[in-house]
Order: sequence, then structure tokens, then C-alpha cells
Amino acid sequence: MRRAWITAAVALVLTGGATAYAVSVRQPAAPTGSTTLADDRIYFRDSAGQVASVRATDPSGPRQPLGLRCDRFAVAASSAICLTGDVGASLPTATALILDRDLHETRRIRLAGVPSRAQVSRSGRMLSWTVFVTGDSYRTSGFSTWTGILDTRTGYAVINMENIQLYVDGRRYYSPDVNYWGVTFAADDSTFYATVSTRGRTYLVRGDYAKWEAHTVTTGVECPSLSPDGTRIVYKRRDDAAPGAPWRLAVLELAGLRSVDLAETQGVDDQAVWLDPATVAYARNGRIFTVPADGTGTPRELISGGTSPVLLRAPG
Repeated sequence: MRRAWITAAVALVLTGGATAYAVSVRQPAAPTGSTTLADDRIYFRDSAGQVASVRATDPSGPRQPLGLRCDRFAVAASSAICLTGDVGASLPTATALILDRDLHETRRIRLAGVPSRAQVSRSGRMLSWTVFVTGDSYRTSGFSTWTGILDTRTGYAVINMENIQLYVDGRRYYSPDVNYWGVTFAADDSTFYATVSTRGRTYLVRGDYAKWEAHTVTTGVECPSLSPDGTRIVYKRRDDAAPGAPWRLAVLELAGLRSVDLAETQGVDDQAVWLDPATVAYARNGRIFTVPADGTGTPRELISGGTSPVLLRAPG
């Protein structure tokens, strides 16, 4: 029944193929001028919804606005994605605005749903996004997500990856309620990790974009983000006792599947990111915090009035 509702809703706005939606809405505009993305800066969405940046070495220092409004923003190397909800549509729709390093628009993908997550692979080649197509939160029972992947080298876009070949505990798996979210890519631009939920269980999957298949790794991992060296994943795990949101941040070592809770004891509903091999950043209550990735230390406020943080690293 839920899938039928989603299909019917999308049919109302979908025209001309899988990536084109025809509705009269306010379109997000790429910034004009000479703004260029700079290395070693933390980019984030400020309290007004505008993307700004600060120097990674001085996060409390002057903020540089980009003149770009996004609900989610991510950047790496020469690619950026601005995911924004459209205004004025009768049904929730969103736009994934793909930008180059000079913030010139290279592509615009119309989506059905409410913006949730966005990430860019370290090389800038692979971009991913997640939208809610029913419900508006991971807390909502019966929610559905569409997660897409764009290969900027080939131009090929997958709007909803739910048809990827899924293997649960080594066996090919089929179910109409499969939902993916929170894709994070490894350095080879083919290996990725993501969350999949089905029949009341939530799994971490390891995927292969080239083979178009995904295999479950473990359970209870949501919104994964791969460490710079590819050996660990920071994620949120269900914890109904956590204040503010029913998730706690944790780090999983992929080699032995050992997990450690981080020192942030408040509930965090975010896809955390790595600032360096020892530190992760995340948004909580409209502010951006950091915490050590080994479970020690205490949370530290990094940026006031901000969400969707990402560090644009220098090459190498």
C-alpha cells in the first residue's frame, strides 16, 4: 500500500523520464560572481539556510558566505552538491544542484521528496543523496527513502538505488520494503557503504557500484561515514535513552566489527563527517560539534548556528 502511494504521488509530478519533474516551483540558483571553493575550509549551512565557510584552523573566525541556499551541502575535490527542497509544489519535491569548484552549475536533477542526506566521494567523481518520499524523519514508522548516485565522469544517474542486487547474510534477498540511505564512498569510487532497512531490521551494507551489488556487513548501523583511511565508520545507532533524539554516535572498526560509543551522550540525528583521522563533526540542535573518534574526550562546539558540515581537504 505504501509503495503504491509513493508511485502515485511521484506520477503526479514525474514527466519525461526518470530525472525530469515538471512542477512550477522556485528553482535554486547557482551563485554568481567569482566565488571559488577553497581548500582547508569547513563548509556548512548557517542558521539562515545559506552555505558559508570558515578556515579549518580558525572555525570561530570570519565566515565567508557563498550566496547559495541549501538544505544539505557537500563538497570534495572539484565537485559539490546542493540539495534543496522546492517551494510551492503541491507534493514535496527537491533539486540536486551539481556544482564545480567555481560554483558553476553543471547539472540539475529534480527529485520527488524531502532533502535528507548528501555526500561527495573524496575524488569528487561520485555524488550521492537521500530524500524522504513519505514521512519526514527516521523516527517515523513506515518512512520511505530514495537514495541516488551520480557518476560525474560518465554522467549516469541512479535516482533510486533500491533495485541494486542485495545479499543478506550471503544470500540474494528480495523484499518490497527495502530502503537505502546515507551512502559513503571509498577511495576507489566503486566501493561504498550505506544503510538498508527491511522487515524491521537495519543493516550496514558494503556495495560495489561497478558490479551493482550490495552485501550486509552488520546490523544497527545508520547514516555511515567512512574514515579517511577507509578502516572505520562513524555512524548513529539506535538508543531510545539518548536525550533529544533516539540515536548515539559510535565508530565501527571494519576489520573486526568492533564498535565504540563516542563521548557525545546527547541524541544526534545526523550523518557525521570526519575532519581528520581522529576527529568527527556533526550537527546537534542547530550547532556543529566535534568529538574524538576513539570514545575519549568530550564534545566541543566548533561552529554556532550551523548544520551540514564538511571539510574541503587539499589534494593529497
